[in-house]
Amino acid sequence: MKKYLSVLAALTIGIAVSAPAAYADTAAKTTAKAIPKPVAKKAPVKKAVKAPPVSQEDQDDPEPDISNSIAVDYVCELGNKLTILANAADDQHLALRWKNRLIRLERIGTTTGAMRFESKKRGLIWIGIPAKGILLDSRRGQQLANECKNHEQLAMRSEPPAGPGLLAPQAPPPSMAAQVGK
Repeated sequence: MKKYLSVLAALTIGIAVSAPAAYADTAAKTTAKAIPKPVAKKAPVKKAVKAPPVSQEDQDDPEPDISNSIAVDYVCELGNKLTILANAADDQHLALRWKNRLIRLERIGTTTGAMRFESKKRGLIWIGIPAKGILLDSRRGQQLANECKNHEQLAMRSEPPAGPGLLAPQAPPPSMAAQVGK
């Protein structure tokens, strides 16, 4: 048993003595790998900017003539902006400037009195009511711009309503006023 203890002690001492040297060796190797060498950066290659290709839809639908048109700017939710260009001589069409494109829209009749203009080629629908306007994409089935208001509509929002409203206090009828006074 003493033999085994002495052998075990010798092995333990040997491991204890040789382990720090081996550890120092591997630590030196890993730190040498961990330090990155400076890499010379290459200048980025600049590519020529090409104009976006003209789609068949754009070729078939040229920009509308906006001479003699009156422009009305709209400010919409989420910072969106658009411009409606209307010609007094042609109330059946208008031009819409949206995302740097000028699109011709055609009036569609409604029973509600709302102004509805549509471009079937592009799938855009503009609906204008006295309080606001909305731009829809009928192909994707989503709103592009909502709560669009021009300068006049924004001014109407800040003015108090004219005349008594539904929530305004009203005077009691004359017959009730006599009873209240007694």
